[in-house]
Amino acid sequence: MNKVINYPIPEGAVLQNDFHVRVRAVGTEEWQDIGCYQVKVDMREVRRASMAYFDFTGEVEVEITRLGWYSIYQVDVRPKSVQAQVWFDTKVIRITLDKPAKLSIEVNKDRFHNLHLFAGAVLETQPEPENENTLYLAGDLKRVSIHRTEELIAQAEKMPAGRVIYFGAGIHYLEECTMHIPSDTTIYLAGGAVIIGTFIVRNVENIRIYGRGCLYLAGFERFSGLNGIRMSHAKHIRIQGIHLINPPHYSVYIGGCEDILVEDITSFSCEGWSDGIDMMSSRNVTVRDCFLRTSDDCIAIYGRRWDYNGDSRNILVADCSLWADVAHPTMIGTHGDYEHDGNFIEEVRFENLDILEHNEHQMGYLGCLAINAGDKNTVRNISYEEIRIEHIEHGKLLDIQVKFNPDYNPAPGKRIEGVSLKRIFYMGSGEEASQIRGYDGEHKVLDIVIEDLYIRGKKVESLEEANIEAGPFAENITIR
Repeated sequence: MNKVINYPIPEGAVLQNDFHVRVRAVGTEEWQDIGCYQVKVDMREVRRASMAYFDFTGEVEVEITRLGWYSIYQVDVRPKSVQAQVWFDTKVIRITLDKPAKLSIEVNKDRFHNLHLFAGAVLETQPEPENENTLYLAGDLKRVSIHRTEELIAQAEKMPAGRVIYFGAGIHYLEECTMHIPSDTTIYLAGGAVIIGTFIVRNVENIRIYGRGCLYLAGFERFSGLNGIRMSHAKHIRIQGIHLINPPHYSVYIGGCEDILVEDITSFSCEGWSDGIDMMSSRNVTVRDCFLRTSDDCIAIYGRRWDYNGDSRNILVADCSLWADVAHPTMIGTHGDYEHDGNFIEEVRFENLDILEHNEHQMGYLGCLAINAGDKNTVRNISYEEIRIEHIEHGKLLDIQVKFNPDYNPAPGKRIEGVSLKRIFYMGSGEEASQIRGYDGEHKVLDIVIEDLYIRGKKVESLEEANIEAGPFAENITIR
């Protein structure tokens, strides 16, 4: 059955009026208007782009009108792997979708005032707002709701485990900007809910945060350090389906955690240190089906940092689109327990990724697929498979180094060993030379296998052809 679920936008939400978006189920005549939220991108020169979302089943048509005096001469719909059906003329774009997609619609090569269009699957389960074990915060589309979070949580804790806190459509302010979530709690953000503040998940377990609403933090300054969702020493946590708009620090912060799922989220940032998803001393983490456009690393995996200390292992990042306006789409290894013997960062897999952009001008921070082992860390058993890199404004494909970075590392890393790169595709041009190198004879890179690397449609057969500089202190590098 072809069906569209459209969500209301509350009065007072910050919108962007570059596009008029309509959607309808195939086989019907009635169009539904989809509002566009404002998202800020690129910290070097902050610009205001658009984000719209809806859910559907079956097949839908989307009509996009570029407002203003613009005449459309080119439309790019990315990631290209989606292969959407696209038609356009000088004013209107039409796209037909038969499965969920997270897309960037770029008119006349403009990647900074584009439309981010998120066409999702209908949620399989939603809580009942009137259930006796649900704390229902109804919201209001006409006015702001303000929540005294300590009182709200005290009320929730009187309910049995498995309690639900339900944010309905509307704008919700969290008092003191934070909400500490107790164990055995589900937080549900209905479509059309806009939460101003951050969720803290600390020393707890069995938490689910999901829905179709937004966490909106664009009004906070960079040095407030607020994250979208902060998980500290927590386990058995699920974050699913929500949108994070411009947190000044990490979108999802994972420190000293175990058994974490981050799935089907979208995130935007435009500040220094505003990484997407960062993991420190954490184990058994899965990140799947996310769209991250950030002004620092999209995905970063470390050992020790701050009060988190321990190895990081068994991490999967799959089926995601990564867009680094600044820094790395993926990064492993910078931070660790330099005061003692470092940490192990191991058993990490990146699978089926679309990297839409990498743009960094500081030479020490280049690399779409970057492993920079510092702080006495050992990085081992890392795999990258089926990675499609569409565009590099300035950067490298690979940067695999044991290194000493004086900005962040009191000591160099120990070693990198056992890295597999398979079916890597780069379609752009003008990339800097990739590097694979150790620090010295005691701090080496060992056993790197590159299989089926394609650059501009051609399979490369040698390191020279791949524009990879190997050595010094890098051994047993194979390309085939």
